[in-house]
Amino acid sequence: MGGLKYLLDTNVLAEAIATKPNSGVLDHIARNALSLAIAAVTWQEMLYGMYRLPRSHRRRQIEDYLFRRIQGIVPILAFDQAAAKWQAAERARLVSLGRTPPYADTQIAATSAVNRLVLVTRNKQDFGDFKGVKVEDWFG
Repeated sequence: MGGLKYLLDTNVLAEAIATKPNSGVLDHIARNALSLAIAAVTWQEMLYGMYRLPRSHRRRQIEDYLFRRIQGIVPILAFDQAAAKWQAAERARLVSLGRTPPYADTQIAATSAVNRLVLVTRNKQDFGDFKGVKVEDWFG
């Protein structure tokens, strides 16, 4: 995992295939290309969105992006035993405070925390309650 610094949330990974992508986000991605990773749950979310589309030009664009520009190039980090332990403890802490974050967000946060990576997301507020997760927003 040498050289990795950032874990991209699904909304950041998807920006490259947005109808009107944010040029600042694309610049950050290009500048930090060798320092980027994604969580397995992010990969699953991207595939799920793609598989839900009918066969079309748009779906082929997304398939090309995911299978030629992401898979095998950007590390996809597993949700492992350490991440599961971190997630369970952090979910229990947050629920005891009356907060119930989305399950996928807790997996992404756990992957970020145990791998000591900065989580890059458009939705900083979704990850603000997690202890030990540094968050950046490249959108603005």
